[in-house]
Amino acid sequence: MCGRFAIYSQPPELSRRLGLPEPDAGWAARYNVTPGTWIPGAYRPDSESDLALGQLWWGYRPHWATGKAPEPINAKVEGVATSRYFKGAFARHRCLIPADGWYEWLAGPDGKQPHFICREDREILWLAGIWSERADGAPGCAILTEPARGLAAEVHDRMPLALDDDSIEPWLDPDLTDRETIRHVVRHVQADAITHWPVSTRVNRPGNDDATLLEPVTP
Repeated sequence: MCGRFAIYSQPPELSRRLGLPEPDAGWAARYNVTPGTWIPGAYRPDSESDLALGQLWWGYRPHWATGKAPEPINAKVEGVATSRYFKGAFARHRCLIPADGWYEWLAGPDGKQPHFICREDREILWLAGIWSERADGAPGCAILTEPARGLAAEVHDRMPLALDDDSIEPWLDPDLTDRETIRHVVRHVQADAITHWPVSTRVNRPGNDDATLLEPVTP
């Protein structure tokens, strides 16, 4: 599961990491990103387009789907390449969602305690995603999840698929469409690179969005 995350790293830094021209402006830091909002993403609008760092709607519903079709925010790696709903986007419309970390909730005797999960070195995480044009023409995305690994498994049984730096280029390559080839050339970050700590329950309210949400607390 990945239902909340933080992105405070700025476009110039992300563009350099992606080999893109440095943009003129940044964006407002966000410490409590929720589904159903615009989020930054690296993607190609079509197979002939150059890679761009743009905005994607966090909610995946292909334009061909009916009005009552689901609008998932996540897609499991175990079935994304074969599911009718996702397989077209997995083959042709893969994207990356930059995040400085994400939140999960650990059940305890006094309720659910939120934790912030990130790289131990605080480097940016590149979350694997898929996108599709929605009925309104906007690009909508879902973040891929996998079984939790390392310390992340202490908090939740699933985690976003965070790719290592060497996997960025093949993941975004529009000429790679075969799922077995993709599986063999794409790697997630090492489990021991991930850490977490408990944070304030203020993050439970989407309206709370400031840097203090990341500060460790004593449960």
